[in-house]
Amino acid sequence: MSRPVIITAALTGGADSTGASPHVPITPAQLASEALAARAAGAAIVHIHVRNPETGKPSRDVALYRETVSRIRDAGSDVLINLTTGPGASFAPGEDPNVNARPRGMATPEERVAHVLELKPDICSLDVATMNFGPTAFVNTPAHLAAMAQMIREAGVKPELEVFDLGHAALAADMVKRGLFEAPPWFQLCLGIAWGAPATTEAMLALKQLVPAGGIWSAFGISRAQFPMVAQAVILGGHVRVGLEDNLYLARGVLAEGNAPLVARAKRIVEELGEHAASPAEARAILKGD
Repeated sequence: MSRPVIITAALTGGADSTGASPHVPITPAQLASEALAARAAGAAIVHIHVRNPETGKPSRDVALYRETVSRIRDAGSDVLINLTTGPGASFAPGEDPNVNARPRGMATPEERVAHVLELKPDICSLDVATMNFGPTAFVNTPAHLAAMAQMIREAGVKPELEVFDLGHAALAADMVKRGLFEAPPWFQLCLGIAWGAPATTEAMLALKQLVPAGGIWSAFGISRAQFPMVAQAVILGGHVRVGLEDNLYLARGVLAEGNAPLVARAKRIVEELGEHAASPAEARAILKGD
């Protein structure tokens, strides 16, 4: 029998990508529409950031998450909802290096998971990473991670442990060992982001080997590495992620007209390698360890 491979569609992300493609969803209505289209194309999970509808810039507004999630749920879709908790962790030293030059500064652990505690999605991301990220530092201290992990667990939400390099994977594995997450842990191997692990077979293998016994893992590559990393993850026994958060193109110079074409291509790769795209029901069972 073929193996069910979970396809996650990361719908929009938090990068300043709206000017690079007219197909990046911005409003809650657009995000919900993209989620439903991705599900129809073969995604079992949709990973969601929200954006300010007027500016297209990333937002932490709980009301925007509430509307987006409500639209998906009201449509009766069985797709699993995965909300980000990443925003609020960026630090950019100003003239005074002790002061964050970013207008809203950093968020507390409670602020970063407020929408998760209210909306109780199936999954939320937890970035086990402190690293240089674009022009800023992405800061997630062990104490903040532990506090967020406890709140997420008490809300009954499955954390997706996003790791960008070997040290992050080692920290996540240590948190698993200390019992901060319910079994089985769910790792997302994030490849190709400067300055984290590169999108290569060697990097994926190295990160995969740090996933604790019994753990589940998925991987993605950004930009032109998106589909090679889909194939590599399937071959190595993992699950996959695609979407406009990570890559805007179907081919060189050809913009993807939404997330569904990216999901459909990932599904074809999964099937060409002899496996099948997991249904939401299969994904739920996998994430529960059934």
